[in-house]
Amino acid sequence: MPVEELSQLARDAMMLLVVLVLPPVGASLIAGLAVSIVQTATQIQEQTISFAVRAAAVIASLIIAGPWIGSQLQAFTEDVFRLISAVSL
Repeated sequence: MPVEELSQLARDAMMLLVVLVLPPVGASLIAGLAVSIVQTATQIQEQTISFAVRAAAVIASLIIAGPWIGSQLQAFTEDVFRLISAVSL
């Protein structure tokens, strides 16, 4: 397998990683920001509230985006296996 194909595969893997972590990280970011604004406005500085809300947002985003994430991983894995079988021939 040429170096160009391997480097393209590595780039594709990194880009896939970035795209797949966006839903949970984005949900955590938005939930954390919203809770921080509410806590600042009400002057309640309880750290467990922020954690619980962010954890719930991440779980909800994984439930919603989970099938899409799984299908993207499956497609990438199938491509990698196809490349492996093409090299072994």
